[in-house]
Amino acid sequence: MNDTPGWASPGSAPSDGQKPDQSGPAEPTDRPGPAQPADQPAQPGQTPQDPGPQWSKEQPPPAQWSAPSGPAVPGQAPPPPPPGPGGWGTPPPGGQGPGGYGPAGRPGHGAPGGWGSGWGGPPPAAKPGVIPLRPLGVGEILDGAVSTMRTYWRTVLGISLTVAVLTEVIVVLFQGLVLDDSSTDALNDPSATLSELTRAMGDAMLSSTVVFVISLVGTVIATALLTTVTSRAVLGKSVTIGEAWRDARPQVFKLFGLICLLLLITAGIVTVGSLPGIIVGVTVNGGAGVALTVLGIIGAGIVALWLMIRFSLASPALMLEKQGIKKALIRSAKLVQGTWWRIFGIQLLATLIASVVASIIVIPFTLLAAALSGDGLTGWLNTGAGGLGWTFLIISGIGSVIGSMITFPITAGVTVLLYIDQRIRREALDLELVRAAGVQGHGSPAPGATPGS
Repeated sequence: MNDTPGWASPGSAPSDGQKPDQSGPAEPTDRPGPAQPADQPAQPGQTPQDPGPQWSKEQPPPAQWSAPSGPAVPGQAPPPPPPGPGGWGTPPPGGQGPGGYGPAGRPGHGAPGGWGSGWGGPPPAAKPGVIPLRPLGVGEILDGAVSTMRTYWRTVLGISLTVAVLTEVIVVLFQGLVLDDSSTDALNDPSATLSELTRAMGDAMLSSTVVFVISLVGTVIATALLTTVTSRAVLGKSVTIGEAWRDARPQVFKLFGLICLLLLITAGIVTVGSLPGIIVGVTVNGGAGVALTVLGIIGAGIVALWLMIRFSLASPALMLEKQGIKKALIRSAKLVQGTWWRIFGIQLLATLIASVVASIIVIPFTLLAAALSGDGLTGWLNTGAGGLGWTFLIISGIGSVIGSMITFPITAGVTVLLYIDQRIRREALDLELVRAAGVQGHGSPAPGATPGS
């Protein structure tokens, strides 16, 4: 196992092909030797099988042997008492050693909060990075995403700012240069002809498609890089932007293909769901067709949502396990199985938080841009016609850059930590992460101890 983001291959287990050391119980150190050497004859009245003269013929029953009682020998500590009814709950004589270890070297026998009668739970999980290496709660997942951004802010904000600036510059130049002379204003003109409306709708769709593709490329690159950063942050290891890019670069095109495939699946499901209503509306009855179309879109939306959550962990599986698109989808489906509602709730909560944060930042910039350009704020609210001026595009673009710089790490971090949490719950990935982080005293039994004891 190494410290690269693809910590362990799926399904691997540290105990594969290994068996715990089988060793018989240790012989007591005070057990006497053979009753009688072989070259000496037996004493009168004594058989070879009888114990020697130093032992009584009346031996205690098996498994109930205890040290013989008698007067204490000067200079020698009294023997420890046998375990009471509580088992290992009785503290050993002389107290405990450092770290709650008794003389027998076993942790927490009888220690307060240890494994004895005073049960206080297991020891705390190792936390080499932004999360404890154990199954996570909702708050810990959200806090881990924010902690990654706060602890490694130079790398995280550097990646987010670079991607957001490049994306927004391309969008602003496209909208300002290519769409400046378009006929989209006809959509707000009641007297526009059918040909003008058709052209305006075509320009609007072209603008939306190009902006969406540019934003999608930026999101893919940011997700790929931030996935690498978050995976290292779990191990408590920093990574530079160059290192993150070198690690993520071989998988970027696969990640882009994965996201495009998911978008095509969603569009196909919605199309199939709405197609019967459209056919009925065109051929039979317009009112019935509209109702059937609405029902079909609602049903298709539910199916699409179910699939998107089921495949929501495919992105980190593809990046961290170096999987192909098909295997990443299968891995995500297996990890999400049985916990769909939990992952849906966490993803929804993260999306709402990111949307609120983005709105708090973007809306003031948009209002300011509208007030300083075109017909002012009132004209922009009434018609939206002054929206493509350079002043509006630049000021609103600055707000978009700041919003993306903050929301990129939250959404990407939550997805990666959800993936890690599911692998910890299903595949004991925490043991692999402990070894990769080099944490001592966690994830491996004590020397000489039998696994599972």
